[in-house]
Amino acid sequence: MINSKKWKATGEKPGIIVITGPTATGKSALGVRLAKVIDGEIVSADSMQVYMHMDIGTATPSIGDMCGIPHHLISFIPPQEDYSVARYVSDASSCVDDIIRRGKVPILVGGSGLYIDSLIKGRCFSARGNAVLRRKLEREYDIIGGKAMLMKLREVDSESAERLFENDKKRIVRALEIFKTTGKPVSVHDKETKALPDRYDAVKIALTFSNRHDLYSGINNRVDDMISGGLIQEVQSLLDMGVSRSNTSMQAIGYKELSAIIPGNVDDVKINEAVEKIKAESRRYAKRQLTWLRRDVDVRWIIREVSPDFDGDVKKITEILDEKK
Repeated sequence: MINSKKWKATGEKPGIIVITGPTATGKSALGVRLAKVIDGEIVSADSMQVYMHMDIGTATPSIGDMCGIPHHLISFIPPQEDYSVARYVSDASSCVDDIIRRGKVPILVGGSGLYIDSLIKGRCFSARGNAVLRRKLEREYDIIGGKAMLMKLREVDSESAERLFENDKKRIVRALEIFKTTGKPVSVHDKETKALPDRYDAVKIALTFSNRHDLYSGINNRVDDMISGGLIQEVQSLLDMGVSRSNTSMQAIGYKELSAIIPGNVDDVKINEAVEKIKAESRRYAKRQLTWLRRDVDVRWIIREVSPDFDGDVKKITEILDEKK
């Protein structure tokens, strides 16, 4: 176990700890427990928890869940406002640097791999964006469909197109926007960024289950809990306050499927169909998260059996931190 309550990187770069993994693996709860042991503060790495009024569907930790541990970059952006990777890197790096200056340990918690990697690298090609072009491409996507848009992307950036699914509107549009704005494919920007030294010395921990069935079962149960906890009412409230279905916030899994059937005559059949779709999309997202993480040779895995052992997980992480000292 570490001798001090505070962990710091031993190299020249500032040190951060990352707790990531697919959805519904207990990242938030583990982050809080670890923060108590090493005097840390949580910086969210969830692309949808940044939005206000979207607590249920994004599994935003409540005040009680936070257990007195400071949390940053949660529920601070109006849902009508678009939020980008570039903006996240700017916001998160400011938070991380401030936490380090105050002698605390920044713990990055979340499953948005692009956000995490971009922050660690300290560079973000997507800063060169074009909001007008993006909306034009979004409208085109809605008209011709994801399959046709993915084919257009393949013509200019086959490498990125191979990694995306036709229903991934946000990333397809973003990849086309970047190419049209910079003249370079996203894959080229990725390679140029990877050649640069990292900004932070990161200890990356990823959570998952040894049995994929247990992961999927947890995801399904979480969706059921969200529905019983008021997700339908939360989506209705967002629509009532004028949030558009085209806003980035409403592309989140759960919000997109439910907003498609609200308002209107929403019967049990439609709700059940939407819930099943949310579960399926959540499972697909978890699979993509795992694929992303398995490409990273620096990730240290904590592979669980049926139920999480948070005390055991904290012990494993502190042992990993000891190795870095």
